[in-house]
Amino acid sequence: MDFALTPEHNDFRNQLHSWVEKKLPKHAAREWEAQEHQYPQELWDLMAEQGLHAVGLPEEYGGSGPDVLSQVIIGRELSRTLGGLVWTWGLSSFCARSIAESGSEEVKAELLPRLAAGQTRIAIAVTEPSGGTDLLGAMRTRATKVDGGWRISGQKIWSTAAHVSDYLLLLAKTDPDAERLHHGTTLFLVPNPSAGLSIRQIPKLGMRAVGSCEVFLDDVFVPDRLVVGQPNEGWRGILTSLNNERIIVASLCLGVLDGVLEDAVGYMKVREAFGRPIGQFQALQHYVADMAMWQRQSELAIYHAAWLQQSGQSVGTAATMAKVIASEHATKAADMGIQILGGMGYAQETDMQRYWRDVRLYRIGPITNEMGRNLIAEGLGLPRSF
Repeated sequence: MDFALTPEHNDFRNQLHSWVEKKLPKHAAREWEAQEHQYPQELWDLMAEQGLHAVGLPEEYGGSGPDVLSQVIIGRELSRTLGGLVWTWGLSSFCARSIAESGSEEVKAELLPRLAAGQTRIAIAVTEPSGGTDLLGAMRTRATKVDGGWRISGQKIWSTAAHVSDYLLLLAKTDPDAERLHHGTTLFLVPNPSAGLSIRQIPKLGMRAVGSCEVFLDDVFVPDRLVVGQPNEGWRGILTSLNNERIIVASLCLGVLDGVLEDAVGYMKVREAFGRPIGQFQALQHYVADMAMWQRQSELAIYHAAWLQQSGQSVGTAATMAKVIASEHATKAADMGIQILGGMGYAQETDMQRYWRDVRLYRIGPITNEMGRNLIAEGLGLPRSF
């Protein structure tokens, strides 16, 4: 098997790496993150100028084509310096995939070119306060058919960047009598602002500048034309985005691992203790050797999942494996990076603490690693455990 990038992908990665070093350096990420609860509009605009929002979208709508590996390369290169600020790019990218796959021609023609150009933002609003990973079993948000559209009432949580998004890609129950949980849900594009829609930011440990939100819907009207896919088949419409999201989240973890390893090795070369560089200490050498092995393991799992999705094969288990593997390796690496830097690893003027705070979320979302393991085991023929 050939695990090398194509010449085109390799050129794209090298060009993007240079651009990130110039436009999105780590010190800039620290400055953006220091502005808590203030969305980094400058960062969004820089990504739009570079054409990053167009990657993964169909060419006929202004995109550069549905290339999953290019999305992986972007996620990895951006998160190497940005950490959790990478969600400035990632969110609309996931949502756009559902629209491209399941949206009506009218909606695709209206929104996809604007998404590709960075003129429109969309946030995912799926998780509910009482459910977490149990998206379907705990769904209380209801949509009722009315003349010309739907009325939606309920609450969502952890909707990242909802406060600055033009639409929310929202899943609601539309047939409470459906026999199976994944039936009877519908996927909507809820305009923001809308009458009856309110949004509140949640203070949190990491990813502070991007903003994660609670969403409250009180009889919000959504016209029929903003239903994505068919009514009562919303789970099918969002499933493509969820698998793609796991692959991209894994690439974000890999990018953090890249940044951690880069900073750890650089520090070990210049920091001295007991009369010599700490890079000569065997224990610390073992730390970075472990990081390098975790980096390679994560890379192989992610590239395999991306290849499966790109070629139209079943990708659910591979995407989940990639997400679990990469998130756990990256979290361990970030913690180990703080240990290598010692007190400076705990200081806000370095990036280790930022990597650690941001990457810790990836073991929880978009699916907990415990639930990920349940799905993997179920795929091996074991009984459902939840």
